[in-house]
Amino acid sequence: MDEKIQKVLEEKIHESTSRINEITSLVNSLGQAKNLNVFGRGIIIGRLYNSFYYQYRRILKRNPTEQEFSEFIQLLKEHENEFLEISFS
Repeated sequence: MDEKIQKVLEEKIHESTSRINEITSLVNSLGQAKNLNVFGRGIIIGRLYNSFYYQYRRILKRNPTEQEFSEFIQLLKEHENEFLEISFS
């Protein structure tokens, strides 16, 4: 993965996990969700997935390759414990 993009994604991971109040408000606004923690983590992963594609288009002017997408998944796995520690109830 491009170093600039990895740095941006690392920052986005920390930003997302520090904005739990915003995400909790969003999750709670949909009170019908059966598993709030799964839904909240989905929002975080969605933000990161969107940022991943956006940064490749913005910085490198192209879509990421399959290899780069695999590296993105590996980056998420490296931060899995951070995501699991978050509670949205």
